[in-house]
Amino acid sequence: MANVRVERTDDGGFRATNARGAEVRIGGGDEDGAFTPVELLLAAVGGCNIVTVEPLTAKRGHRLVRLQMTVQAEKVEVNKLGPVTVTYDVEVPTEAADKVFREVAERVHDKHCTVSRSLQEGTDVRLELP
Repeated sequence: MANVRVERTDDGGFRATNARGAEVRIGGGDEDGAFTPVELLLAAVGGCNIVTVEPLTAKRGHRLVRLQMTVQAEKVEVNKLGPVTVTYDVEVPTEAADKVFREVAERVHDKHCTVSRSLQEGTDVRLELP
């Protein structure tokens, strides 16, 4: 089970902490050094894809020279995002590497990225109050 704790900090900000002790600062958009919740969602989509694409491409014998991406979405309502777009920026060493990368990236997007698939399929979010 995935689990993070989100809490208000002593300075009035917020942070998310995982079981391994990693932390990320969360803010409303005005705080330096903090992600907004929407930015964290986009980072989760990108992170899920990229940490799966890289090792699968390398496992097939192709190390990409550069691998990065931009993940974007616009709000279509005050409290709702429109489509999320993942755009890769890669430098491949060979045509063969490009072919493998494209096949892997499409397969990861369609079948393996838990975050993207959960958004696409509309995972329920439940509220539990004390």
